[in-house]
Amino acid sequence: MVSPLVLTAEDEAKLSGERGPGVAMAMRIVVALARVAEATELIDVESAHIDSCLYHGQAGLDFAETLARLGARVSVPTTLNVSSLDLMHPGLVRLDPEEAAAARRLMDAYVALGARPTWTCAPYQVDSRPEAGTDIAWAESNAIVFANSVLGARTARYGDFLDACAAVTGRVPLAGLHLPAERVPTLAVDCSDLPAHVLESEAAWAALGFVLGRIAGEEVSILTGIDPASVDEDRLKALGATAASSGGVALFHVAGSTPEAKAAGSAWPPDGIRSIPLTREMLTAARDELSTAATDAPLDAISLGTPHFSLTEFEKLADLLCEPGNFALPVWISTSRSVLAEARERGFLEPCERAGAQIVVDTCTYLVPILADSVRTTMTTSGKWAWYAPANMGINTVLGTLAECVASARAGRVIRDGSAW
Repeated sequence: MVSPLVLTAEDEAKLSGERGPGVAMAMRIVVALARVAEATELIDVESAHIDSCLYHGQAGLDFAETLARLGARVSVPTTLNVSSLDLMHPGLVRLDPEEAAAARRLMDAYVALGARPTWTCAPYQVDSRPEAGTDIAWAESNAIVFANSVLGARTARYGDFLDACAAVTGRVPLAGLHLPAERVPTLAVDCSDLPAHVLESEAAWAALGFVLGRIAGEEVSILTGIDPASVDEDRLKALGATAASSGGVALFHVAGSTPEAKAAGSAWPPDGIRSIPLTREMLTAARDELSTAATDAPLDAISLGTPHFSLTEFEKLADLLCEPGNFALPVWISTSRSVLAEARERGFLEPCERAGAQIVVDTCTYLVPILADSVRTTMTTSGKWAWYAPANMGINTVLGTLAECVASARAGRVIRDGSAW
């Protein structure tokens, strides 16, 4: 028999309308989610990230504007995900005027709720981020898996509207990945047969995420046999984002590297759990599946930054551009306003713009029409971009490393070094 949901006096006050009609509206949705999840109580969250900022139609706009009109305001620090517009570069996104106006109204509604206009799918790159062990309410698949896995914070997969309600109420059900028992791996993925030089390729981490998503689905896994010296945040970002796209991964662990795996030490992987070996051949097959275009096909553009390009990625790109030579193809870099400002301050942006790169903020190139209609094949470092662009944009993809993308952009054709595989 399922125990009933027990609300605190403050929960009841929010639900009854004592804290205002906007809070009551949000609280009704949080309570309904808790009952579906069979939670027995609600817990506080320390921050929220709202994914509902992309304009998908009138319903989403009505929801956000209704919350704002009813006086709702976020009760915890809240960041905002990418939108349908780039406000720093007007006209870059080719939406019809009516849709563009609605998209801007949606952005304004969430700002009116008191959320920070960060407009990024990588809230872990902003100036503050949650500490390990803290409960948060984050939406956006790559943000969720990064927060859970790399930061060791605790969030369920909050979808559109639920994210905003959690931000307003500051409360979520005690269920799912908020529970320590639900965070223990039930699947081990043995990567010990992967040569070290293979994992020096950024594209290998996207391919690794692709395989993990297919194997794990929504299961919590632990990757073993990976040298901690080869692990960094950008590589884990690529792994998690692709695993959350090809599967439903919201949490993975890397033995000896990620916070909870380090804390568990030799106790993880637990005895008796299912174990699957991962081979170089599986990675190569994943890379090939994420490359829907033939490597000798005409190349039309390069897309970098899904999830948003980080400061360290800007630094690596600037280093690659030390040698003179402009891009022969359009190169699009999607990033956040905060990372862009720091990249400019540190001198990483100037060589990128000098070579001909075009910057996109507030949104992403696989979500809205930015690339020219004539673009049919695009090279990318991102497994997530490669996963979604064929269906979303009708664009074929080639997955490569950052160095391969730079060489290809300069040559005007696909250049890929197969020796790393």
